[in-house]
Amino acid sequence: MKKIISIIAIVAALISSCSQNKDAEHNATEAASHNEVSLKLTSYNPDYEVFAEAAPFVVGKTSRVLTHFTHLPGFNAVISGSITIRLVIEGKEVSQQLAQPTRKGIYAFDITPLTPGKGQIFYDIANDKGKSQLVVSEIMVFAKEEDADKAAQALVKTSPFAAIFTKEQSWKVDFATEMPKSEPFGQVIKTTAQVQSAQGDEIMVSAKTSGMLMFSSGNVLEGKSVSSGEVLFSISGSGMAENNSAVRFLEAQNNYEKAKADYERMKELAKDKIVSDKDLIAAKNQYENTKAIYNNLNTNFSAKGQNVCSPMSGFVKQLFVRNGQYVEAGQPIVSISQNKTLVLHAEVQQKYAQVLGNITNANIRTLHNNQAYTLAELNGKVLSYGRNTNTDNYLIPVTLQIDNKGSFISGGFVELYLKTTTNTRAITVPNEALLEEQGNYFVYVQINPELFEKREVFPGATDGLRTEILKGLSENERLVTKGATLIKLAQATGTLDAHSGHVH
Repeated sequence: MKKIISIIAIVAALISSCSQNKDAEHNATEAASHNEVSLKLTSYNPDYEVFAEAAPFVVGKTSRVLTHFTHLPGFNAVISGSITIRLVIEGKEVSQQLAQPTRKGIYAFDITPLTPGKGQIFYDIANDKGKSQLVVSEIMVFAKEEDADKAAQALVKTSPFAAIFTKEQSWKVDFATEMPKSEPFGQVIKTTAQVQSAQGDEIMVSAKTSGMLMFSSGNVLEGKSVSSGEVLFSISGSGMAENNSAVRFLEAQNNYEKAKADYERMKELAKDKIVSDKDLIAAKNQYENTKAIYNNLNTNFSAKGQNVCSPMSGFVKQLFVRNGQYVEAGQPIVSISQNKTLVLHAEVQQKYAQVLGNITNANIRTLHNNQAYTLAELNGKVLSYGRNTNTDNYLIPVTLQIDNKGSFISGGFVELYLKTTTNTRAITVPNEALLEEQGNYFVYVQINPELFEKREVFPGATDGLRTEILKGLSENERLVTKGATLIKLAQATGTLDAHSGHVH
């Protein structure tokens, strides 16, 4: 509750501050009254949003065009750069260039039309991001001021559910608007998946001999980074009556050295025919057998025991032993994981069996930080899905593979939204755009970039990132996708009256 009160206080302060700034701008640059009707001009291109408030255009009369420029997609104020406004009516043009903004994000132009008729306003932007142009069409210039005011009054749009949220306010917070998407939106299967290491991304290290296991260093801990070939443990049978690897190593070494000496001696005697070929072959066979046994032990052991090394670079995922513990040959000691490639193992109900073959995409949401990712963002793919159930589990398994580009933890769980292909199109909006009040859902639809209408909508299915809108919104209406809660709080404070007009 204290957090909500604090947010409301911040929003109220923002509203008050912006109102004061706008009043100062108004006193310094405008002579028109607060009741004067103004035109609201809006245009977008991939890089900018432009929103201008202007006095109705009359031949021979100077109109102040107070224009707000916003960088997209971040919705940040334009703070530098040269911008030229050009009013073109029937081929005749008047223009003005400003090298810098009048105030952060705002350029105050003065335009005096010379010709009546219908035309366009062009904004030519040149700054460190390059050059860009925005166009506002359907601009009318009148010969008489009365006609201009009457036409401007007819263009005024308002709503009893409208809320004012100024550009200065939106520039200070995480704010964005966008058009709804009309896109294929098939059946969505929501389930939970366990995160596991992929095959080849994790390896189990086992003991190759029996004996007492000793840590090579004191910090072999779960989560510790290791490199390929790094010695982690040693296994020694020293002091043990049976299964003593050190004794076996010395025995193999002695047998090898004796067999080698016997074979070399018999080779010399064979030259003088002192020993038979049969005895020489037997000595050679004994030598090669003892050599093979010794080389095998010498590769993996020493007189002190066996060194256990990491077979790949990664981190210690799980440690199965303690320092000084006796281990048997073949017993798991440690698992090493790279945590680069992960597998999501989910189970779904049998009623979805017919559509599992149509799964083409998925969205994944982490439970610990509520971050959402698409399968494409994680370079993922569907590995397999079950064709049957078994006696101890009546759910059908589905397995996906992803790269661990996010904050996924092997062994943890995620929310999984499996998406199937379809020919049916639907209007969808980002989940962040939806506001819930006592079971009803609302969005804020943009009337102009400073005026937003609260609209009830009827949501359908969700894929974890976007939600289908069944009723209440058309695809050509721009809505607030970030900052809707702040607009709601600004409206609740009652600081600004949505019906009073809005003049800078």
